Amino acid sequence: MERIIFHCDLNSFYASVELLVHPELRHLPVAVCGDPESRHGIILAKNEPAKKFGVQTAETIWQARRKCPDLVLLPAHHKTYREFSKKVNRMYQDYTDLVEPFGIDESWLDVSGTLHLFGGDARALADELRSRTRQEFGLTISVGVSFNKVFAKLGSDYKKPDATTCITRENFRELVWPLPVTDLLYVGRAAGETLKKFGITTIGDLARFDRETLFRLLGKHGSQLHDYACGLDRSPVAPAGQYTPPKSVGSGNTFARNLLGREEIQGGIVQLADQVGARLRRHHMKCTGVALQIRDPDFRDISRQKRLEAPTCLGREIAREAMALADGCWNMKNPVRALTVTAISLIPEEAAAVQQDLFGDGSAEKRERLEKLAHAMDAIRDKYGKGAIGLASSPKETRERHAPPPGGGREE
Repeated sequence: MERIIFHCDLNSFYASVELLVHPELRHLPVAVCGDPESRHGIILAKNEPAKKFGVQTAETIWQARRKCPDLVLLPAHHKTYREFSKKVNRMYQDYTDLVEPFGIDESWLDVSGTLHLFGGDARALADELRSRTRQEFGLTISVGVSFNKVFAKLGSDYKKPDATTCITRENFRELVWPLPVTDLLYVGRAAGETLKKFGITTIGDLARFDRETLFRLLGKHGSQLHDYACGLDRSPVAPAGQYTPPKSVGSGNTFARNLLGREEIQGGIVQLADQVGARLRRHHMKCTGVALQIRDPDFRDISRQKRLEAPTCLGREIAREAMALADGCWNMKNPVRALTVTAISLIPEEAAAVQQDLFGDGSAEKRERLEKLAHAMDAIRDKYGKGAIGLASSPKETRERHAPPPGGGREE
């Protein structure tokens, strides 16, 4: 049986939610952004009028305002966005139990086994979803309809806002292959640059390129991308509510002022690694690798990663390895605007315990004691707030920003 996959994408999600509260701004260019006073001045979302001025997500506020001097800026309310996301996904479950979120504003739906209950017309069902989203939430979605997840996502991106696009086995070469190769799911900037060197600029170029050569260039990822371009994606849509372990866990920060010198950079790394360790423990995962990204004041990034000798969920060990990466790639005399520490190559806690026992040198027992201490700190933070207990090596302004509110209440 041919699969019928929907990809539903909430249009300009953050901005659309904010405009529910500020309908008088709908005709104006509006963007949701971070706090410019603390240098988190990045555009998180924009509405259609702002898009017409060329405002882009992830660019700085000053760049956006240079394009659009009258741009209206609104603060983000992430808790509200999460609530809307849950409500919309519950609506999707009225049509199938196979609903897989892809970020806060996108979801795949597999309606192969339920479409006959709703009239049997995939386009008509997609239009019904769009209508319900408008009526019940005041938001719009674009829906891609196809026979696999990758093409369904391309369909939702193909025409916005509030549109349905069907990509079939008969028309995908006409619709999909002329698109830029970077439009294809999982073709990042680095892969796009590599493919461009070999004359691959469109999805069609990728589909026509020799698969074995792509494997030699990009490994398994290269042959997988070739399959995607040819319409051979067979990945299933996960059931609604099914927990999917993260593939990586990271934490980043743009600091209130540039970090100067090894001591301040180390303080920033320790703070982020502590957060990463806490998140790993919350997911009951450990990492077998660490990645570090450093950004300078001119927005130039440098990234490094390394494998670990033993899996860990301890912030101190993640910080030590991340600092070793920094020492190897960064001139400590240069200022640092932002840091990101990421735990990569994750494995479940129970698998990590087996690997550690192989050493037999007492390190497992020591790590177990340290993990118990880390879990105790997690419990204190859960009860009294994120700033209830922290690391003395964190940058001063960061410690102050995360201090618990008066009375010891939890910080949201």
